Amino acid sequence: MSILLSLYLLLPLTSFGGENSLDKSFIDLQALSQDLKPIYEQFHQNPELSFHEEKTAAIFATELKKAGFQTTVSFGGWGVVGILKNNAGPTLMLRTDLDALPIEEETGLAYTSKQKQSSSKGGEVGVMHACGHDLHITNMIGVARALAQNRARWHGTVMIIGQPAEEKGAGARLMLDAGLFKKFPKPDYALALHVDASERVGKVTLLSGPITANVDSVDIIMKGRGGHGANPQQTIDPIPMTSELVLALQTLISREKDPSEPAVLTVGSFHSGSKHNIISNSAHLQLTVRTFNKETRENILEGIKRKARAIATSYQAPEPEITMSEEPVPSVVNDPKLVARLRPVFIKILGENNILGGRPWMVGEDFSRYALAGVPSVLFTLGSLSEARLKDYQRKGHVPSLHSSTYFPSPVEAMRVGINLMAESAFTLLND
Repeated sequence: MSILLSLYLLLPLTSFGGENSLDKSFIDLQALSQDLKPIYEQFHQNPELSFHEEKTAAIFATELKKAGFQTTVSFGGWGVVGILKNNAGPTLMLRTDLDALPIEEETGLAYTSKQKQSSSKGGEVGVMHACGHDLHITNMIGVARALAQNRARWHGTVMIIGQPAEEKGAGARLMLDAGLFKKFPKPDYALALHVDASERVGKVTLLSGPITANVDSVDIIMKGRGGHGANPQQTIDPIPMTSELVLALQTLISREKDPSEPAVLTVGSFHSGSKHNIISNSAHLQLTVRTFNKETRENILEGIKRKARAIATSYQAPEPEITMSEEPVPSVVNDPKLVARLRPVFIKILGENNILGGRPWMVGEDFSRYALAGVPSVLFTLGSLSEARLKDYQRKGHVPSLHSSTYFPSPVEAMRVGINLMAESAFTLLND
């Protein structure tokens, strides 16, 4: 479908409280978003788990090529790098993630995912884009088209990356380790967005400083001595021992942490035993720890080890096994100067009342690694629900969250805003 790209890009989003369009060349965002809808539905219906994004990456790379980008595939796993040069000037990196989640979809959409993939634990699992990465990818295709066909409005280099394995916290590192900023121009700026499952279309969160948390995953195996359930005195029962640890760990948050410093410690999994009358040899805990402050993080991780060992000693049990089971994910810290440059752009499009502040998210995002590699970066959140859907959810008393089997965005409406914000931000930054 051919789209007239000499229309308005900065549409007068008056329904969101924004001002009228700037007097420049623009895109018909509504037509572009509608044109992208089948691509979005294709991504949604065919999700792929982390480290398996082969088909997703291939489609994304093809769309970048169609838009005029020089494209490199299979970079750092299934990563995609698209480069568009337009004379001398700054380099801007725009990033989307590619992977989906091991969740059985229950949205009831006509394009519901029916995909199954092998689980690392054996068997098959349902696969779903329950974190909005399908919208992120499609939105980025729209941004690529907008930038490629409005070159008169910017100069420099655009680097668009499709990053694998964000859900595992590994994709950014894989791409950097593969030489992302050595084989391609090191960006002067980096931007990314993430859908917000709890806000309506037209609302965005733009924070200066931390916007996501440090994430650490910890596995603990508490070792006992198994035996018959009728003779517990002959055993070291790992279940009461580990239950005591579960409660003790919470005092790391309530009694050992500065109350003004946000932190979360969640026990997500507790497994032990196989039968009614058998006392197991061990119990296995899986924890997630979320922090913003380096000292708080280190104190909590040290405290987990200290309490696990102390409780094991009190039960005369062997020393527990404590491992960092998944790659730690650093906090995303938005560059204050870059946020200050982008805020007027966001206000122009949406109106000041629709640019939200608030607290950082306790979620993890490995977009942080690009900033740690020396690139001033900004991640913002994009309201993804139509106003009617949000009101309906609120009336029913529950709004589906990210990673929920019933979450899905309102794609056309959300992309209309997401493409606008990304493209106009690019035009601003690529006019230095």
